[in-house]
Amino acid sequence: MSILTFVYLIGGFILLVLGAEVLVRGAARLAARFGISPLIIGLTVVAFGTSAPEMAVSTQSAFMGQGDIAIGNVIGSNIFNVLVVLGLSALIIPLLVSRQLVRFDVPIMIGAGFLAWFLALDGSYSRLDGLILFTCIVVYTGYLIISSLKAFKPGQISGDDEYSAEINPHRFASLINLAYIAAGLALLVAGSNFLVSGAVTLAQALGLSELVIGLTIIAVGTSLPELATSLIAAWKGERDIAVGNIVGSNLFNLLAVLGLAGLVSPENIAVARSAIEFDFPVMMAVSVACLPIFFSGYRINRWEGAVFLGYYVAYTAYLIMQSNGEPFAHTFADAMFGYVVPLTAITLFVIAARAWRIQRGLPADPSL
Repeated sequence: MSILTFVYLIGGFILLVLGAEVLVRGAARLAARFGISPLIIGLTVVAFGTSAPEMAVSTQSAFMGQGDIAIGNVIGSNIFNVLVVLGLSALIIPLLVSRQLVRFDVPIMIGAGFLAWFLALDGSYSRLDGLILFTCIVVYTGYLIISSLKAFKPGQISGDDEYSAEINPHRFASLINLAYIAAGLALLVAGSNFLVSGAVTLAQALGLSELVIGLTIIAVGTSLPELATSLIAAWKGERDIAVGNIVGSNLFNLLAVLGLAGLVSPENIAVARSAIEFDFPVMMAVSVACLPIFFSGYRINRWEGAVFLGYYVAYTAYLIMQSNGEPFAHTFADAMFGYVVPLTAITLFVIAARAWRIQRGLPADPSL
């Protein structure tokens, strides 16, 4: 393994982060000028922009025949987004969650995850599977934008965040923002080429499967824009963008990234049996866990953020032990799924049930 491998990896990460930042800035400001609300910007423009690295890497990987990296990148990024990005953001400041997210967008995210998992059960993603997934993201995005524009009043500024601060924009602002978008896309394409090449070489040198590399190193690298965006948004008090960015990014990964990867791949993308039997279920468990946590007072508390982070450490530790053939890996997995996960699920259910009774004005149930 040469120094050039690390140059490709680090250079690819840097180009992806820079490309996503430029793309998000141009696209979000352009959307704000048309009266799209901060929550919708977070769910669509910002989320899709910060997921552009996943799109670039998975599409490039699928086109080059490295399906494990394409699939692992999506699953790993979704797990990282919820457990690490939301976890760290909640540790900075407890995050308020919009009722729209709990009642509409999170259930859609969960449904998209089950759809992607279902389509993978036959062991591959075909072009038809890709078309189904991509059509879903087009319909979802169109619905959100149309709903936001219908609620927009002429002369109204869509938010007070940095993406909608141009009250008196330059007359060439739209062209400037389009230039930002084009530059961001160019950086993303270059970064994805470097990153995929470096990742494949690293996997071969370390004896790790491409799936594990995609689930860990690539997933973390392509999720850096989501991490930076949500942390900064949480710090600035833009909580709608902080949470909406993650929900929207996960939706985009499942529907647009997997969909486009399936459409451009020269042949069906093979899905590893381990991904179907373990990684997809973990991703779905993480997604479903969002509902009771979000619903319990429509906020993510600091202790819940800490729980998220703890689970990510456990998940990553299991992947490393399994890839190294450690015999303790199976014992560790049994302990997690047999004791830790059920206890956490029961705790979340009790908290959500209490919150539901309080919201309905019902007396607290002493048994909960």
